[in-house]
Amino acid sequence: MKIAVYPGTFDPVTLGHIDIIRRGAHLVDKLVIGVTTNPSKEPMFAVVDRLAMVKREVAGIAGQIEVVEFDSLLMDFAESQGATAILRGLRAVADFEYEFQMAGMNQKLNENIETVFLMADVSLQPIASKLVKEIARFGGSIDKFVPPAVAEDVRRHLISGSR
Repeated sequence: MKIAVYPGTFDPVTLGHIDIIRRGAHLVDKLVIGVTTNPSKEPMFAVVDRLAMVKREVAGIAGQIEVVEFDSLLMDFAESQGATAILRGLRAVADFEYEFQMAGMNQKLNENIETVFLMADVSLQPIASKLVKEIARFGGSIDKFVPPAVAEDVRRHLISGSR
């Protein structure tokens, strides 16, 4: 069984993430979406909320997809899932430079797990969770960037002022 891990903070999950998940699920027997924390990012949503959002949004996607929380080295998590590949989405050259470095480091940690890159759909390339949150915080519409239920989650979160 070919298993890939698609890691990310998914804060919030965007249409770009959903595109990579949909396309990635067709490439492997099982796609594990690893929802993690990132110390360098300040999340809008708690991990439990992000897990619920991702699970809800991938429910209708064909293929065997599992959504799991993790808080460890990516390669340790991938190994624990039985993965043979890490799936990463690329939007632009800046993504490639960062991802290339990460893939090299990950290969040094475990040479048996490959990193596979998917180019984001052209129409979705500008979408980034960080920008989605910024637009929402300033009252802009994020409906073109995230699924409808996620847009509502973000609006509700901003209104309640919760973290």
